[in-house]
Amino acid sequence: MAERNTASNKNSASEPKVLLVDDNTTNLQLLHETLDGLGYKLLIAKNGPTALRIAQKAGPSLILLDIMMPEMDGYEVCRRLKADSQTSKIPVIFITALADEEDEAKGLGLGAVDYITKPVNPELVRARVHNHLELKRYQDHLETLVAVRTRRLALTQAVTIESLATLAEYRDPETGGHIKRTQNYVKALAVRLKNHPRFREELSDEVIDLLYLSAPLHDLGKVGVRDNVLLKPGRLDPDEFETMKTHTTLGHELLNHLMDQHGAYYMIQMGAEVALSHHEWWDGGGYPLGWRGQEIPLSARIVALTDVYDALTSKRIYKEAWDHQEAINAIRGKAGTQFDPQLTELFLSNPEELLAIRQTYPD
Repeated sequence: MAERNTASNKNSASEPKVLLVDDNTTNLQLLHETLDGLGYKLLIAKNGPTALRIAQKAGPSLILLDIMMPEMDGYEVCRRLKADSQTSKIPVIFITALADEEDEAKGLGLGAVDYITKPVNPELVRARVHNHLELKRYQDHLETLVAVRTRRLALTQAVTIESLATLAEYRDPETGGHIKRTQNYVKALAVRLKNHPRFREELSDEVIDLLYLSAPLHDLGKVGVRDNVLLKPGRLDPDEFETMKTHTTLGHELLNHLMDQHGAYYMIQMGAEVALSHHEWWDGGGYPLGWRGQEIPLSARIVALTDVYDALTSKRIYKEAWDHQEAINAIRGKAGTQFDPQLTELFLSNPEELLAIRQTYPD
């Protein structure tokens, strides 16, 4: 049966929608008379499949559902409603002649919010419907507030991270589009890895977003490196190189301090992880801890590749920019020593994407 509006001349979008489901026309008429004129938009279904279609299409605020129906009983309708993300949060009240406690327990166990036995008491039905609609309205309001606060918190964290990363760049000759390029190289590689059997368990969409946001923090520790080392136009001597290497531990310590003061946000945690270990080498020849292989966090192995590619293809005070193919050849030559070989293969598998990112965010 098609959806129809039986409310008393009220078509406002703010009207709660109540779906009545029963194969018995007399029972539907009784429910209609009970709830008509109360400001609800009443929707009608005489079987389970129709109820499911209306629930998906109209998004009712509440469903009153009979259990004993042919073709698909109310239990199965409820089970399917709760299994569908589009309808799982719609509260269901069973209205049925099945009065045993076991039947009620079964219905509530499937996710129903209430259970009313026939013959129905109109005042009881009106009161239960009102109470559950009020509860649904309150829950929806809370979800909206949580979503707004979550977006604000994410924005605040993203701005904080970008500000910290920009501060590091002001101290470092690596200016221009370095932050955006690195972020987008990281995301492009992470998305590719998500479909790889070796890496997919570590890279959900949420982890990829965190990695994208936290990647610019990898060189935050450079704010603590002396100018005569950080800005030296020539090759660093051994002592100066040892000083430069401290940017990994300085960045890690700074971000850990922020977490101690303000809480262990995941973006900051991942940023600290990357800051510490993005100069570790696959064969153990890196710094500061000499980690090797999968001891190095995946986040740091990803950032290491993207950071080196961007450094090679960018002009620095101590060198000219390399062209794309030179950089590709150099990185490929370090697969298995400096870089995770599988990551390297996947990173270099789409050179057109790397060039497009570089052109989108030039210095």
